[in-house]
Amino acid sequence: MSAEITPQSATQAGAVDAVIVGAGFTGLSAALELALQGRSVRVIEREETIGGLASSFDIGDGKRLERFYHHWFSSDVEMIRLCESLGIAHLLEAHETRTGVYYANSVYRLSAPLDVLRFAPLPPRDRIRLGVLALRAQRVKHWRELESLTAREWLISLGGRRVYEVVWRPLLEGKFGKYADQVGATWMWTKLHLRGGSRTRSGKETLYYIKGGSEALLGALRRRLESLGAEILTGVAADAVHTEGAGVSGVSAGGVFHPAGQMLVTVAPQLAVGLLDHDGADHPAVPELQRRWSAIDYLGNLCLVLENNRKLSDTYWLNVNDPDFPFVGVIEHTNLDRPERYDGKHVVYLSKYLPTDAELYRMPDEEVFAYSLPHIRRMFPGFDRSWVERFHVWRAEHAQPVITPHYSRAMPAVESRVRGLYLSSMAQVFPEDRGTNYAVRAGRRAGRLIADRLRAASPAGSAHV
Repeated sequence: MSAEITPQSATQAGAVDAVIVGAGFTGLSAALELALQGRSVRVIEREETIGGLASSFDIGDGKRLERFYHHWFSSDVEMIRLCESLGIAHLLEAHETRTGVYYANSVYRLSAPLDVLRFAPLPPRDRIRLGVLALRAQRVKHWRELESLTAREWLISLGGRRVYEVVWRPLLEGKFGKYADQVGATWMWTKLHLRGGSRTRSGKETLYYIKGGSEALLGALRRRLESLGAEILTGVAADAVHTEGAGVSGVSAGGVFHPAGQMLVTVAPQLAVGLLDHDGADHPAVPELQRRWSAIDYLGNLCLVLENNRKLSDTYWLNVNDPDFPFVGVIEHTNLDRPERYDGKHVVYLSKYLPTDAELYRMPDEEVFAYSLPHIRRMFPGFDRSWVERFHVWRAEHAQPVITPHYSRAMPAVESRVRGLYLSSMAQVFPEDRGTNYAVRAGRRAGRLIADRLRAASPAGSAHV
């Protein structure tokens, strides 16, 4: 176990201004911010590919597809600016999409205001309440007004109990399981504001996707980083963060010690705890860091990806309000991006958030697929096993932090009490929810903070070239 490795016993890499653990969008954006300011930076990633949850896999003929579904809203300005700065904004494509809800063995469209008035599972009076709910949510100007409430309490106050039971409770339980009643109102408020900001005046939703997928963006980002002198090491797992005196001295990874006085960790807080859990972490602030970082609960995600020879429906995003259906969302990616870009295949993601000890999460891939087939057939009666040419199953242990009331009190700070040690993860983008846009924003902020600390520590205040 690498915890036994010490800086003295390990092979030493060259010193850099900053080491970043994790090559998702947070880590890469922080590296870009530092490199643009002339700082030497090294990114260490345990996977063979960069991108984290936005990384891709090969689906044949040189084509790549994200392991987990991605799109951007028109309000995702950080991601749009990143594309512009990399010279690939011309690859961004806007798409009007159709969303819906699966309830009581039927699919209901919910893409425009008139769809709400036709939502048959609710009586007319409650359909109006559902429509008004979104407008009332928009009137909340600041998330702090809601931080003491659960999503359940707030949604019932806005739309009544029947609207909650039919529309919101199944979604919360499907997404958060046993945590459903603990989810904070701020999480739901953010979702409603985000979706509202992506709609046109007619109520239609416009989403963005990049031609070539996240792979195109990540490739451009990597090339820019390497042109600036940043190092990116993949297939190398960070094992332990080491301290010396009042601050960090570096990180050991794969038997090599990487010395640096500034270190940004971009993994989930629970994973970051493991980097400090060794004999060399003797800083007096470490026990308190471990306690705070361990306090954030996470759910994993399982994503079944189908490559079909025909489409399931015309809906891009289908929320599932059926507790007997094993997935919380059915996302038909090729109703957003064109099937011609995937050799005519129709790509579908079936997503489920769940604890990593859940039976579905632990099933072998073949069993996940076999278990899912009758449920897909129930949702889409014409569906047949012969439609599926290939399937893939992807898992992420730390996919969704659980946002509770008064979450701002529990959220870890980016800058720790160990000098030079920083944590930036999806658990810290509150009040927004996880997403690549906020990963870029968080990374840029962390990068600027580290650059400021480096500048303050340098008498000349000059960057390294």
